[in-house]
Amino acid sequence: MSKINGAVFISVLFLAMTFMPGKVFAHCDTMDGPVVKDAQVALEKNDVTPILKWVKKDAESEVRSAFQMATVERTKNPQNKEASEKKFFETLIRIHRAGEGASFTGLKPAGEVEPIVAEADKAFDAGSVTELTDKMTHHLTEGVTERFNRAIETRKHKDESVETGREYVEAYVQYIHYVEGIHTAIAGKGGHHEETMQAEHEDHDTKQTRE
Repeated sequence: MSKINGAVFISVLFLAMTFMPGKVFAHCDTMDGPVVKDAQVALEKNDVTPILKWVKKDAESEVRSAFQMATVERTKNPQNKEASEKKFFETLIRIHRAGEGASFTGLKPAGEVEPIVAEADKAFDAGSVTELTDKMTHHLTEGVTERFNRAIETRKHKDESVETGREYVEAYVQYIHYVEGIHTAIAGKGGHHEETMQAEHEDHDTKQTRE
């Protein structure tokens, strides 16, 4: 069973996060993500305030403590500035993701984000979402249409042999699962919850293939 097309899934995922409460940035664990950018500003200004919005209230004290340690280390050991800053970024993002119920697998380099997420930020900076939604609509329509047409075409020959029948079933299931995946993403909780949902969906597809 084929997995949901990555670009389309991310498009739907962003759509779900955009219109639902509790949304978070999908690229919060990258060096060019919004969390690190705010952390860099905080360190330069020696003011922890800009980053407190990224963590839950009960985690503020831990962030303040980590921030204080980072600022002291940067001052005492300028040669270790980058290392101390990276350690602080990792701590901040770990706490942020924990607050969203997501795991932290390490700080990722700048540029390691899905193209659709970069487009989302571009639209946000420009103050207009029109171009972004046009691209998303195109991807979604293309993905659904492709699978729909294949299912319709194979249905015409489903009773000719067992093999053509299996081809039809595979195409039909791919079509239904694809649409179901889109609906689940939009109707889901949004945020990092979707990472778990996508993994479960892919695991389901793998099991279907083995069967």
